[in-house]
Amino acid sequence: MKSRAATWWACAVTAAVLSGCASASYYWQSVQGHLSLMNAARSIDDVLADPAAPEELKQRLMLARRIRAFAVSDLALPDNASYHRYSDLQRRAAVWNVAAAAPDSLALKRWCFLVVGCIGYRGYYDEAAAQRFAQRLHADEGLEVGVYGVPAYSTLGWLNWAGGDPLLSTFIRYPEGELARMIFHELAHQMVYADDDTAFNESYATAVERLGVQRWLSTQADAVARREYAAFDARRREYRELARQARRELADIYAQKQTLQAPTLAALKAQAMTRFRQRYAQLKARWAADGAPFDGFDASVAKANNAFFGIQAVYDDMVPGFEALFMREGGDWPRFHAAVRELAGLPKAERLARLTAEGLKPVDTN
Repeated sequence: MKSRAATWWACAVTAAVLSGCASASYYWQSVQGHLSLMNAARSIDDVLADPAAPEELKQRLMLARRIRAFAVSDLALPDNASYHRYSDLQRRAAVWNVAAAAPDSLALKRWCFLVVGCIGYRGYYDEAAAQRFAQRLHADEGLEVGVYGVPAYSTLGWLNWAGGDPLLSTFIRYPEGELARMIFHELAHQMVYADDDTAFNESYATAVERLGVQRWLSTQADAVARREYAAFDARRREYRELARQARRELADIYAQKQTLQAPTLAALKAQAMTRFRQRYAQLKARWAADGAPFDGFDASVAKANNAFFGIQAVYDDMVPGFEALFMREGGDWPRFHAAVRELAGLPKAERLARLTAEGLKPVDTN
């Protein structure tokens, strides 16, 4: 058995490796942040047996336990230590990610770390620290930046020996379909992970969550949960289509940056952004007219820039290819995961070519 000190340092080093050691301060916030999350974790059984724990929380944890078991039995996702414990973080996000892109490109700035390779964002456990870093990127490099809170992240299975990734207070009270979606997505990262390919990894996990939640809702959930998820997901899909349309327009504009003068490119970009916001206003008006007003995307639209569109592309653009691959494999989950793992082992260009052949061509963000 490891000594307590050895366990602490092994966990600290692993957390630092997963986060990247760009500087001493970044190393320290990574270690402290992840250790605080792990140290706050309690087994689900302990929480269920605690008379002081809210009954509503206990119900959510029992639901999460069912979802976790379903992920193994029906989606062939990993059966390991993750999501058998619960951490109350007492904050609204697990981490805050910083994304950045040039004013004339949708390509995200990338940071390269050990183990996880190069990724298109950099995470902080403190929102103020994330905002300060984003401001420096804007001031020093002239980049468009975005800071967004995420409710969960995956340690890719590297910390299953230490208890695995816990369920978090940041998402445990999500509606049933959204809770299932979150668990499926994060477990997918432990199933297949390709170094230096954020879009591949996130689009695969997004495909798993979408396909998985469809099966969960159709076989395990009641009519109320299905209606609740369908209503929100319909709005989300319409909103994402607006974002995809804006990305296409911006990509076409940026493709001309070698021939357009800077003022002309800036004017075309401003027009595309205005159209995006006008279309969103029209979409909101239609939702309201249909008796289902919703303003949950307002903040994202207000802050939309190249970094915003770049990070959305990471989660969206390859999903049709993965969904088509799932259908090609006959809806068989083990075969699907095996096919994705095979793709992950290919050179990046070949991987993209094969996946693109399966589905729709992604927007060019280079």
